[in-house]
Amino acid sequence: MSLTGEVALVTGAANGMGRAIAIDFAKEGASVVATDVNKSMLDTVIAEITAAGGVAIGLEADIGKMESIPTMIQAANDAFGPVTILVNNAGINRYALLFDVTEDDWDRFFDVNAKGAFFAMQQVAAEMVERGQGGRIINMGSVAGKGAPGNANAAYAATKGAIIAMTYAAAHQLARHDITVNAICPGPIQTDMAETALKMRSEATGVELEELRQRNIDSVPLGRMIPPEDVAMMATFLAGPGGRNITGQTINVDAGQRMD
Repeated sequence: MSLTGEVALVTGAANGMGRAIAIDFAKEGASVVATDVNKSMLDTVIAEITAAGGVAIGLEADIGKMESIPTMIQAANDAFGPVTILVNNAGINRYALLFDVTEDDWDRFFDVNAKGAFFAMQQVAAEMVERGQGGRIINMGSVAGKGAPGNANAAYAATKGAIIAMTYAAAHQLARHDITVNAICPGPIQTDMAETALKMRSEATGVELEELRQRNIDSVPLGRMIPPEDVAMMATFLAGPGGRNITGQTINVDAGQRMD
């Protein structure tokens, strides 16, 4: 298995893309530390991994609170050893147009989606550098961070633009330590968070939910929504042997929505 011997810290792992990544990493032999604010759903993911013969622990943690980050890293060290793979997946979103975003919204979006991701990357990378054996960092961006559509939440899109920018900078600065840093940028994804945002949009605009779903499908050349497992396979590739010479990239998994 391609990740045997690796220790992976995956944030936001209770559902959606984080859940799929944690499960796929464990299937490929990694020891997984999965974190999330939703403990009950996280427990279900850990039970699924262990039932399939994988190795994982769950930790209730809010990456938007800075004190959670060293706790997560220490939990990994105590359970399995130093983190060799970090996946900054935890994120929040909701449907809101420009005039709907409050200062509290802005702060919370950035605390979780950007600030938490940055300092998790910083602290994990510091240990990777000290250990001197390289490592892999995967940040979860979004095609919204490359050019948000007119109905996008501007604050959310801004956080994903920040993810992309910090990925480029970190990749340059960490390359000499054999640490790769990449961002995955999903397009129309089939997750609970995306579905909730779509329902909010339907309620706000009066457009039927099914019509909005179809608009999403029609917006991509391949004509289909993206299951979280497809994003997980990309993360596993980047974390495995095939990804060792890929760094500083923002890789779209978006069914062709953006071809750049």
